Amino acid sequence: MYLNCKTWFSFHYGTFSPKDLLEQASGMGITAMALTNINSTADCWDFVLKCQEKGIKPIVGTEVRNDNQLCYILLAKNNQGLTQIHHFLSHHKVKKLDFPDRPTFDLQDIWVIYPFERHPEIEELHPQELIGLGMEDLHKLNWQEALAADCWVVLHPVTYQDKAHYNVHRILRAIAKNTLLSKLTPADYAGPNETLVEEEVLVAAFARFPSVISKTMQVIKSCNISMEFHVDKNKKYFTASEEGDQELLRKLAVEGCKTRYGIKNRQAMARVEKELSIIYKSNFCSYFLIVWDMLRYANEQKFYHVGRGSGANSVVAYCLRITDVDPIQLNLYFERFLNPSRTSPPDFDIDFSWKDRDSIFEYLFLRYGKQHVSLLGMYTTFQRRAIVRELGKVFGLPKEEIDELVHKREWSPEDKIQRWIQKYGALLVNFPSNVSVHAAGVLISEEPLANYGVLELPPKGFKTLHMDMFEADRIGLFKFDILSQRGLGHIKDALELVQQNKGKHIDIHDVDRFFKDPKLAHMIRNADTIGCFYIESPAMRQLLGKLKCSDYITLVAASSIIRPGVAQSGMMKQYIERYHDRDKVEYLHPKMKELLEETFGVMVYQEDVIKVAHHFGGISLEEADILRRAMSGKYRSENKFELMREKFFVNCKAQGHDEAVSAEIWRQMESFGGYSFAKGHSASFAVESYQSLFLKTYYPCEFYVAVINNFGGFYRTEFYFHELRRNGGIIELPCLNQSDYLTNIRGQQVYVGFIHLQGLEQELGHRIVEERVANGPYLDLHDILQRLQPAPEQLNILIRIGALRFTGLDKKTLLWEANFRSKRVEKEVLVNLFESEELQFTLPKFDEDRMEDLKDELDLLGFVVGDFYELLDPMHLQGTVCAERLQDYLGQQIKVIGRLVTIKETRTIKGERMCFGTFLDVDGNWLDTVHFPPVLKQYPFLGSGFYELHGRVMEEFEVYSLEILGMRKLGYKL
Repeated sequence: MYLNCKTWFSFHYGTFSPKDLLEQASGMGITAMALTNINSTADCWDFVLKCQEKGIKPIVGTEVRNDNQLCYILLAKNNQGLTQIHHFLSHHKVKKLDFPDRPTFDLQDIWVIYPFERHPEIEELHPQELIGLGMEDLHKLNWQEALAADCWVVLHPVTYQDKAHYNVHRILRAIAKNTLLSKLTPADYAGPNETLVEEEVLVAAFARFPSVISKTMQVIKSCNISMEFHVDKNKKYFTASEEGDQELLRKLAVEGCKTRYGIKNRQAMARVEKELSIIYKSNFCSYFLIVWDMLRYANEQKFYHVGRGSGANSVVAYCLRITDVDPIQLNLYFERFLNPSRTSPPDFDIDFSWKDRDSIFEYLFLRYGKQHVSLLGMYTTFQRRAIVRELGKVFGLPKEEIDELVHKREWSPEDKIQRWIQKYGALLVNFPSNVSVHAAGVLISEEPLANYGVLELPPKGFKTLHMDMFEADRIGLFKFDILSQRGLGHIKDALELVQQNKGKHIDIHDVDRFFKDPKLAHMIRNADTIGCFYIESPAMRQLLGKLKCSDYITLVAASSIIRPGVAQSGMMKQYIERYHDRDKVEYLHPKMKELLEETFGVMVYQEDVIKVAHHFGGISLEEADILRRAMSGKYRSENKFELMREKFFVNCKAQGHDEAVSAEIWRQMESFGGYSFAKGHSASFAVESYQSLFLKTYYPCEFYVAVINNFGGFYRTEFYFHELRRNGGIIELPCLNQSDYLTNIRGQQVYVGFIHLQGLEQELGHRIVEERVANGPYLDLHDILQRLQPAPEQLNILIRIGALRFTGLDKKTLLWEANFRSKRVEKEVLVNLFESEELQFTLPKFDEDRMEDLKDELDLLGFVVGDFYELLDPMHLQGTVCAERLQDYLGQQIKVIGRLVTIKETRTIKGERMCFGTFLDVDGNWLDTVHFPPVLKQYPFLGSGFYELHGRVMEEFEVYSLEILGMRKLGYKL
């Protein structure tokens, strides 16, 4: 009887979560139900699985609409019918076409139900085409004359739960329409009675028309959807057969083992054999080979890449050169990556430069076929800030009031509209907002992907499946993670710049040499790592300093320790203490010494959670991996975390473990399991960090130019220009005859790229370079006007930044002449056979003002390329201390002048707001500050610029910082 039910995956329309819909249906004794979300089947398999758990027969289809116009409902009689529905929806979504008034494909496996208000003539209907009747249609007599047509079914739409959610529905419609709630028309939203009603109510309403009820039951009985959940549906074979895959994988692994470890390393070969046997039994050969083939192609194209994730725990992956992390050297725990009980394929995270990743996507689509490859979808959800902003708009609040509410974390409503925002905002939290694209996931299936979902073509240009990773995992479609990373981009670009500028070729994969380099050890120990992948943030630099980190193994640990869970649980401090003083190492239980001796009794890696859960808590390896994933939120709303917790404590009690010890071990596991890295993942990050650090140490100018051109570091671009200047770079402002669109380097001389000029059109920036390459350097202002014909405001930008200084004229003269000459050029014919005579005139000499130049740099670049402290009145520096002398003032109150770099906001245990600040002092050195809640309230940050800081010098593990007691913002002397 329920052939038209929607969930919140009818975006901006339905208000039921799938769970709530089925729990309510089960409570009402409903035995069959159709999910028909609008132009979508996004949550259909979750719906099918939950129906099976509740003993409800699932029917799957879709409600086809063109904006407000309901066209018809499609119900799949079987899986073939559902595939047809997916093809139909995909075709129209990819092509951006309106849906036709009637389906144009074979309807043998599909029911079509038209709304009563809009249906074809009864005589024209095919046997699979029906007309739906709502309870509100029963009083209309005209249809009863055609009752014998056997095309009538009960069609009661289910959209929302109750009156409150009806209001939520109307709010969602206003958000979708980008209009005020008061301006919605009845056509924009659902009817007033689209709730889940008792089956007896529907039967009673249609009691006079038993043929309608029987036809409805016939439709329900005819629909049967099936799915083998948690069964691998990825591409089965890389070659043509299982035997072929096993043979190829073994050949590659054995050859790679000989290359990586030498021909006589029995330990490595034994590990390869052990892993291969598990890979064979788990039928994961094709997974390894697909990744290997992708990287083979990447190497042919000279695409730089890094393999990481738990895949780095595998020797086979190391031998196939999927990763550059040696699992034997690091004693990596293979069972974190793959164990005999695991049913899902292992995790490989493959990073490419952000410039190369799309080419990899294109290769995969071509290699395995467009019907079998897609990007993985995801769903953005409504969260607090977006909710407040959207509700403020639909309720008609002015922008200023909305902005104020958005930036307040907590507020008491002052009127009824603010009360509505709080009330309905609470109901909207976690509602899906729209389909998006997963950051990295790619699906490669054995059967066409249309068997499982709808495909769409987002702006990125690659087909994307209407399904998130949880739904895909449920049905056995396991993603390949192919990520885009700016860090790899700057390494690749730096290598090219070193080749161009220094004529040197660097083997960046010779990481063993980097690990042994004393200069690199010195750089890490002193936390001189600005610009280096993953180790440049203030928190990471402080950690490196506290550890006195100077080797690869310690850096691997640091890469995981810095993650939020370890730091917040207090275990990071424990690790540092025990690292420096082994006498402080304590183990909660003898078993913990066996498991965690390498990390001084502290859980640092994801493997530690698995090992402790398995060996101490008596949980199987498969369950331990489920626990790890549950801790990271990958089994949302499935209660697996609580089930594993209960099992852990039951097992601990059965083994006679002390209850307090078990509770503390669980606390440590829980506190960081969702944030920590696999050791292989940390090791991969550490390798990339060393590669960055090598380039920074030996080729700092080329390195920083590459970082600047990739726009992906932790800090704003201006601070990389600062580091470039500190490391010997001679930075020049943009110049028409020297600059490129991106920043370039010749020798030590660096010209800022046109891309950094705010307000300069991208097209003009590229055209300046192309014209110069094609026809030689620009000669003078007249030549520039003739060749580029820039708009006056664009030419003014170039003059103000000094890009025409090669002409020998000052900026004011150039601005005056440009304004005069550009008007003449506009009147000239575009193509002249003869050069027109240039008008000569004499201007007075204008004064030059350094402060005006600095102001132009600030306005047009957002920073100055020279010493930023030129903008500060020197009087403020009197009586100040520099960052490098903090250790001389330990425990004392001092005054420092700092230029704000970045702020990290956090919360205390009491929930109060506090901050960590990072500043640059007058010598260009970095300073870290701590702002506790009372002081932060009294002395808040007021944007970028200079601050006069008053504070007490603190020290922890010989790393110095300033506890702020007071501060004030200082202005520029412009």
